[in-house]
Amino acid sequence: MIDLRSDTVTRPTAQMRQAMATAPVGDDVYGEDPSINELEARTAELLGHEAGLFCPSGSMANMLGVWSLVPVGREILCDRRAHIVRAEMGAHAALNGITMRTWTSSSGTPGIARTSDITDLLELGCGPYLVETAAIEIENTHNFGGGTIHPIETLREIREICRQGGVAMHLDGARLWNAHVATGVPMREYGSLFDTVSVCYSKGMGAPVGSVLVSSAQRIAEARVQRKRLGGGMRQAGILAAAALYALDHHIDRLADDHANARLFAEQVTAAVPAAIDLEHLATNIVVMDAGERLAADVIAAAADRGVRISKVGAHQLRAVTHLGIDADQCREAGRIVGELLAS
Repeated sequence: MIDLRSDTVTRPTAQMRQAMATAPVGDDVYGEDPSINELEARTAELLGHEAGLFCPSGSMANMLGVWSLVPVGREILCDRRAHIVRAEMGAHAALNGITMRTWTSSSGTPGIARTSDITDLLELGCGPYLVETAAIEIENTHNFGGGTIHPIETLREIREICRQGGVAMHLDGARLWNAHVATGVPMREYGSLFDTVSVCYSKGMGAPVGSVLVSSAQRIAEARVQRKRLGGGMRQAGILAAAALYALDHHIDRLADDHANARLFAEQVTAAVPAAIDLEHLATNIVVMDAGERLAADVIAAAADRGVRISKVGAHQLRAVTHLGIDADQCREAGRIVGELLAS
């Protein structure tokens, strides 16, 4: 089975498992796990922040980051297809009393905002009449947008708008590694534009578990308490941190292979159905496909019968995500099969 549902289906390599088996560990709730401490410090340094906090999931890292920026009853703005609004089970409202409003990108690139998209929604100094904007959220790369990348120049412009308005910024950088590899923009250059940043180690980086939230030392200290409140205090979690540390040392540059394989897959699909994929916007390892009149669920079932797993992102939209568990030949074969199904 060629599994392209997500880059979360990766399994730790033999070398990563060895690193996990030999990791020095301690009790992280006491702050005594050396592997956790190293991962948090290295991730924070990489992104240009003071401190980091290891979380069991990207959803928790996002929730803690947004919670630290947005008081109860205030709002955060984000893209209408952002992970925090579509795929985190309403946690920000249900658990933290935070409301959301969303923009629809006018840039022409799926999921990528223009500054006007944000300024049109900002509510500042509105007194007892409207919900006031406390923060905005950017997702880079944008999952449901098809792995698209926010240009660094646009992010700088948004940062300045937010600075002038006293509005905070959170970056859902689950796949920021992919943006870095695709553009050459340093992780620090991305990270330093935001007040809080989450990055994920269990997607393209190939670790089995874990994300890290970075911010100021004070915010991270407060988030550590909130993490415990949510049940996220872990003990000898250095076994998990060791996998992420191995990924930091060995798996960043190889993300370029995933990007190349995504294009191989997409080229096979478009050879059969040119309109299925917008190759111009294929930037990283996520391929979004238009199924036309076909129901996505029907195509997914037919593909599975032929040994290819893909996922659904809309009633007539499909997604394939390349990762370290799939090679170039498998991507070509999977693309050929999906192309045939879409053309039939």
